[in-house]
Amino acid sequence: MSAARVLAVSTGAARALPWRRREVRTGIRKSQVTGPVAVTAQGLAGDEQADLKHHGGPDKAVLLYPSEHYAAWAPELGGLVAPAFGENLTTAGLVESEVLLGAVYRVGTAVLQVTQPRRPCYKLAVHHGVPDLAVTTQRTGRTGFYCRVLTPGRLQAGDPLVPLDRPDHGVTAAEAHRVLNVDRADRDGCLRLLAHPGALPAQWVDLLRDRLSGRLDDQSRRLDGPTPA
Repeated sequence: MSAARVLAVSTGAARALPWRRREVRTGIRKSQVTGPVAVTAQGLAGDEQADLKHHGGPDKAVLLYPSEHYAAWAPELGGLVAPAFGENLTTAGLVESEVLLGAVYRVGTAVLQVTQPRRPCYKLAVHHGVPDLAVTTQRTGRTGFYCRVLTPGRLQAGDPLVPLDRPDHGVTAAEAHRVLNVDRADRDGCLRLLAHPGALPAQWVDLLRDRLSGRLDDQSRRLDGPTPA
């Protein structure tokens, strides 16, 4: 297998897009950039998020999306050009079922650490004009994943993703996504994840503990968005 690498680097400003007879503000509509791009603890230079409560921040500084998924989307979405899923880095050679939460990679002169799989939201539907796209993304597990920036630097398309550290807990982005978002009644899965709380965002630990106590979170607003105007 060839080494994982960055195929495209993309950024974008937040803008208003039409959705259900209203407008929603989102930074999902990004464009590829050429040459080296600075990356700090807050993300890539020139990138912007509209909803800072649910997007962006140090633990979601950089969104990676595997190019391997593009072919799988073709029957539903047609030919896609990166960054079709609002990702910052479109990658090859690194998919959710293989990447471990907490894994560390050098990309260019920056060092990134995998923090969590993306939790799909309705803004994917806004971007593509496909009403159930967030639900489909969640069901298929073709989500992408976030990284924090351990060492600021510069990166660009063509850079390899050089592994620096691989945790031994075995918690992949795919498994965390499955338990958290899809098989939400999987108590054994919750317990397996909670056996490694340091691998999970703190709010996910709380959410999984709530589930074990019988309190199931509501995903409808995240997946469906605001009601029509």
